[in-house]
Amino acid sequence: VQLQASGGGLVQAGGSLRLSCAASGRTFSNNVMAWFRQAPGKNREFVAAISWGGGITYYRDSVKGRFTISRDNAQNTLYLEMNSLKPGDTAVYYCAADRSQRRTYTESSYYMKGTYDYWGQETLVTVSS
Repeated sequence: VQLQASGGGLVQAGGSLRLSCAASGRTFSNNVMAWFRQAPGKNREFVAAISWGGGITYYRDSVKGRFTISRDNAQNTLYLEMNSLKPGDTAVYYCAADRSQRRTYTESSYYMKGTYDYWGQETLVTVSS
């Protein structure tokens, strides 16, 4: 089972990037998925999550209105569209998925690292001022 994140890069403040997370080894169409990030010297933090059906999404306050999480279950791929990027968004970004099938969580559970069992390799996002 692998989650491979890609799409990171260097962008100026105000720019956009689209991250992708390709899953292989099994289908994740029935799993909650999320993006986390970790800036240098800081803890890994929640960015956005999406329910297995795609109908429920959550975002950390600092990215609301700028980032959009989505999924293409037919392609077994998770996305994060990032617009109006700020230097504070600079971090390595990770995608993650839970192990359960079609599980319903409380909102707070979506934000917790412990909810997720599979973690992908990171992709670096650098936003210059």
